[in-house]
Amino acid sequence: MKHQIALDTWNRKDHFNFFNQFDNPFFGITVDINCTKAYDKTKELDTSFFIYYLHKSIVAANCVEAFRYRIINQEVYLYDVIDASATINRKNSPFGFSYIKYHENYEEFTKTAKKEIERVQNTIGLNPATSGENVIHYSSLPWVNFTSLSHAHNSAFNDSCPKISFGKMTLKDGRRTMPMSVHVHHALIDGYEVGLYIDKFQELMNQ
Repeated sequence: MKHQIALDTWNRKDHFNFFNQFDNPFFGITVDINCTKAYDKTKELDTSFFIYYLHKSIVAANCVEAFRYRIINQEVYLYDVIDASATINRKNSPFGFSYIKYHENYEEFTKTAKKEIERVQNTIGLNPATSGENVIHYSSLPWVNFTSLSHAHNSAFNDSCPKISFGKMTLKDGRRTMPMSVHVHHALIDGYEVGLYIDKFQELMNQ
């Protein structure tokens, strides 16, 4: 479910009106995530590292209210829950978009994710999300230890969904790290909220 925000009394009214006029209102931050404990945990559980960190990321995002804001027909809505839309690689054709329902419980999320990944890998095409949907756009580049990242952008498409990308995990002196890029709509989210998300994600990865 979603609830409309009363713009006239919203404490972000001025920020929304200002940044929502931009041709490209997104800004991005790239950080290195310590995934040493998380990677060891996946080996202990005999589970997918990709699904594991995707779950921790979507849990963290649901904990930060600003990541659940979306713009629909120039109005702002707050979703109760947001889901994950991750790119999934295919063996003999280009990637496809997946839609994985949010579950706070990791076992339930894994069941849902595995079923959806199998569906995407056995189909063709993209099936992209529409503007304002309650998803975060995820992508993974496990071949690249990037230090910055940009996204294709169509100014005619009023997209307000956060975009989170993960890169290649590297091992140095017994410590595993992975770059993560976070791009968000500045009319809805500031650097402070991005920091809250990053801190929460790192906390969950350290458990």
